[in-house]
Amino acid sequence: MARMSSAERRRQLVEAAIRAMTRDGVARTTTRSICAEAGVSLSVFHYCFESKQALLEAAIETITGNYVARVMSTVEPGGTLRETVRGALQTYWDHVTAHPGEHMLTYDLTQYALREPGFEHLARAQYDQYVASAAALIEQVGKARGVEPKVPVEVLARYLAAAIDGLTLQFLVLGDARVADGHLDLTADQLVALIGG
Repeated sequence: MARMSSAERRRQLVEAAIRAMTRDGVARTTTRSICAEAGVSLSVFHYCFESKQALLEAAIETITGNYVARVMSTVEPGGTLRETVRGALQTYWDHVTAHPGEHMLTYDLTQYALREPGFEHLARAQYDQYVASAAALIEQVGKARGVEPKVPVEVLARYLAAAIDGLTLQFLVLGDARVADGHLDLTADQLVALIGG
């Protein structure tokens, strides 16, 4: 068996943690169960991460980074601003409907971090990352379309992060794809108006 680099081991453990936490919940997932999921010893975990907290932070970064990369890849020159914004929202939404458990995990991670002493900063970091990702997307859309947002990018990014967060949670609770589709259209219209369409 080939030796893995530390970065590859970290990635292996993060992916195992995401699978285990999606299946079992954050509170019930232990470092031992993550190691079992990854097929590695506990000593490998401690070599790669100083704590479960560090692993949770890496999991949040990985989940959000994957969403952002997927959505950013759809923002290309061509089409109208409305088509670009709606297409980006749809790309994210396709992942929500295909992998609802992973999206439920993000809420579980938030709740866990808020309730567990010493982990509170992870919830803030998670939402800061959402806002930074939304800002990067807005800037990329603006650049691709040659428009400057009518409101500050950070304000617009916080609005987008809050809207997506609410729409995702509502869909996970209600499961109504038709209603969600209408809300995505409305969100796209509002964003286009605020970006400069």
